[in-house]
Amino acid sequence: MDGQQSTPDDVYTHGHHESVVRAHAARTAQNSAAFVLPHLAPGSRVLDVGCGPGSITCDFAALTAPGQVVGLDRSEDIVAQARALAEERGVENVRFVTGNVYDLDVEDEAFDVVHAHQVLQHLTDPVAAVREMRRVAKPGGIIAVRDADFHGMSWYPEIPELDEWMDLYQRIARRNGAEPDAGRRLVSWMQEAGFTDVAPSSSNWLYATPQQRTWQARVWSERVLHSAFADQAVGYGFAERADLERIASGWHRWGSSADGWFLIPNGEVIGRA
Repeated sequence: MDGQQSTPDDVYTHGHHESVVRAHAARTAQNSAAFVLPHLAPGSRVLDVGCGPGSITCDFAALTAPGQVVGLDRSEDIVAQARALAEERGVENVRFVTGNVYDLDVEDEAFDVVHAHQVLQHLTDPVAAVREMRRVAKPGGIIAVRDADFHGMSWYPEIPELDEWMDLYQRIARRNGAEPDAGRRLVSWMQEAGFTDVAPSSSNWLYATPQQRTWQARVWSERVLHSAFADQAVGYGFAERADLERIASGWHRWGSSADGWFLIPNGEVIGRA
């Protein structure tokens, strides 16, 4: 699907370890794309850029049938998982393809809604990606983007290892040419991409019940030790294995705190093509 023109060679900070994919598969249209739902209708054509394992994409397809929904990801392995999910759910108006957000193999003005969830934060040129997303949106259609803001995250109790985790994540992402505090920059990026009609909003993910804390702590402790995050932390010389083990233990200590709280703010923007 990649075009012949030169495009940025982005490094994905998270990678596709099982712990990462498991976290992404827990996302739904309701808990991760509620700001898009009022813009969906039966018959809408939707492109979901950076669709991951397809959980949000399949939700979109259910809401827009008989409209056609396309999920796009650069990983063939992840696309295969998304196809399996669609088959498992019996969703027939969705297809999944590999592709490049900077050079979409899609004709101009093809979709009513072009959506990207937690994608722009990982790109070295998010503005170029937004321009390309705009190209494939119909006149009057929308481009919907949502990204977390890492420096906006807050937690309790104060766990020093989580401070280390944040510092390490920031260093790795920026070493990759990415912007981990993307949420607060979405309006700016949309404006730079040429949008004059933008509607910003925000929403949170909160982990504060025992079940939520256990889930979040397990996911991130595994990611710290075993995902591409771990490989990059050591490979870039930012941490030793002992550091990662200490940070992972800190995540577990936070997860076992009866009064634990972890808040992830997300910026959201709807741009009108």
